Amino acid sequence: MSTMNDSLVIARRNLIRMTRIPEMILFGLIQPVMFVILFTYVFGGSMSIGGSTDPDVYKNFLMAGIFAQTVTFATAGAGAGIADDMHKGLIDRFRSLPMARGAVLTGRTLADLVQTALTLLVLAIVALIIGWRPGYAEPTNFGRVMAGFGLLLLLGYAFTWIGALIGLSVRTPEAATSGGLIWLFPVTFISNAFVDSSQMPSWLQPIAEWNPFSATVQACRTLFGDPGVSPSDAWPMQYPVWASLIYSVLIVAIFRTLSVRKYRRADG
Repeated sequence: MSTMNDSLVIARRNLIRMTRIPEMILFGLIQPVMFVILFTYVFGGSMSIGGSTDPDVYKNFLMAGIFAQTVTFATAGAGAGIADDMHKGLIDRFRSLPMARGAVLTGRTLADLVQTALTLLVLAIVALIIGWRPGYAEPTNFGRVMAGFGLLLLLGYAFTWIGALIGLSVRTPEAATSGGLIWLFPVTFISNAFVDSSQMPSWLQPIAEWNPFSATVQACRTLFGDPGVSPSDAWPMQYPVWASLIYSVLIVAIFRTLSVRKYRRADG
């Protein structure tokens, strides 16, 4: 309970900081909206999903991928924020306080989760405005849609721990931002987020299908009732909801352990 209380105090500190720097939230909202508009209206008419080039089909196919990309791109912000605190000496001040060592990182990731949830809410409203409709391909319900957004937030929270480790491992916020984005581009684009993975080269398909990012995207399409990719024998594509949960929990367990260990070694 002491660790949780300390974590909530740090989370509150970061949320207050975000409200005092509104451009952080504003820019975080603009980027995913631009992705939605660009992919929908620039590429929508040239993509084939299930043999159909109907822009409405691609629009509903695309949204799960955009949602997932948005929550994972929060990784770069998390890493840059922690690196900035390290660079300014704020982490050293926290170390001098009688508080749980892991609370600093947990509080930061919880605050980032709140910001990600806000971004996801705005993005969902924009998606509805431009024509995204849950249940477009298969019947769904409110509970399943909320479960899909829950998986997205869990994935985003898991990836912020990767960002935390990067932020603790570099010397400047700029390096953390670059390091947080370099690996995200292949993870998000070598996936089923924007194209049907069956259209990829044969050697690349297994990589895309076993990608944790792809599992969450496929799970969201299943829960949202959106058009999906072609059937695949890969286990994550057969059981995407379970695969998404397992992947996200494993990422949290592994990278939280590594991040807290890194933090303690720096403390020593």
